Amino acid sequence: MTIADLLMLISVICIWSLLLVNVVLIVAGYFYYIQLENQSVPELQEEPPFVTIMVPAHNEGKVITQTVEALLALHYPHDRYEIIVINDNSSDNSSVLLGNLQLKHPGRNLIILNTDAVTGGKGKSNALNLGFALSKGELIAIYDADNTPEKQALRYLVSEITHDPTLGAVIGKFRTRNRDANLLTRFINIETLSFQWMAQAGRWKLFKLCTIPGTNFIMRREIVERIGGWDVKAIAEDTEISFRIYMMGYRIKFQPKAVTWEQEPQTVKVWFKQRTRWAKGNIYVIIKNLPLLFDRSAKTIRFDILYFLSIYFLLLTSLVMSDLLLILNALGYVTTTIAGFSSFLWLLAVTLFVVGTFITLVTEKGEMRLSNLWIIMLMYVSYCQLWMVVAAYGMYTYLKDLVFKREAKWYKTERF
Repeated sequence: MTIADLLMLISVICIWSLLLVNVVLIVAGYFYYIQLENQSVPELQEEPPFVTIMVPAHNEGKVITQTVEALLALHYPHDRYEIIVINDNSSDNSSVLLGNLQLKHPGRNLIILNTDAVTGGKGKSNALNLGFALSKGELIAIYDADNTPEKQALRYLVSEITHDPTLGAVIGKFRTRNRDANLLTRFINIETLSFQWMAQAGRWKLFKLCTIPGTNFIMRREIVERIGGWDVKAIAEDTEISFRIYMMGYRIKFQPKAVTWEQEPQTVKVWFKQRTRWAKGNIYVIIKNLPLLFDRSAKTIRFDILYFLSIYFLLLTSLVMSDLLLILNALGYVTTTIAGFSSFLWLLAVTLFVVGTFITLVTEKGEMRLSNLWIIMLMYVSYCQLWMVVAAYGMYTYLKDLVFKREAKWYKTERF
């Protein structure tokens, strides 16, 4: 066996191992969705807890009015929640729009915190810490500035966490509001439903594990107080705080009936910038928590650490290696006797990807359409391949920031 054969074999084994793990998660997630269809969300207490909803916002004038209006319309006792919008060093008309909303809704617990370049402008984590200092809720909910939650979303999150003292947080689901804008948003919609939420459902079903998304979740106030707030160095503050919640002995539950709708990037440039930030943030969290693999008290989250480690390091390396060897073999620069077998496995992987992804979409209303089949096939050969570039560039920017010791800042996703 040549060196090329050995490298190809290792790459194929790694890729298929991770692919099978993902298939198991999707199958488990599918059964979790079916299980929930026959279960009702727990009833809200007669005297529901007071909730603080925080909305970190930086130059969000295009979407902030719609978001705040949706939060004010939630089906939750209006005297039992407050909304704190952290208008963080914005240079657009956000402060005017938010001031108008306060005038329009007198008597409501709508608090606007306007920061400047001195106190703010240092990233989402810093903005959340500033907002938390003003908060009064025993439960803390977070929504991004482009979100329009369904009216029952907060009620469902609160009901779940108050009925189970072992839960430190409960996460809902976000859906793509502008999914039909163009081909890119169709890709994002399918990615979100099939890989983000189905995998979350599978991890909860099998391991009682979930990772907090950046929006539409609730957690106990005492958690934020005990951990000293959000890590201002963490770009992926959601993943980072998830690990700390688990280390405190709590669980994080996924309740997909709590839904919010958000706006996704509509251009490749905006998407690439957003996803690179996510990759860089997750790489920071992986490296920060790597020592926990050898910590006995962290046994509950070892799967997640290994999962993220495999996705961002092992899978990326294996994909690049196998693709490179296939290209070099076709050009005659190297010889690998298992290139044909590898090609067969690649075709099998594509088939599994298309069928599995399509099946996961049947759990969502309005997504069961045959046109999604060709979208998924096109997605595999284009959108999914871009993920390798995103992950590699995220690693590069992480190392670059580490070397030059750059501070966290707002990475603004352009709104439309």
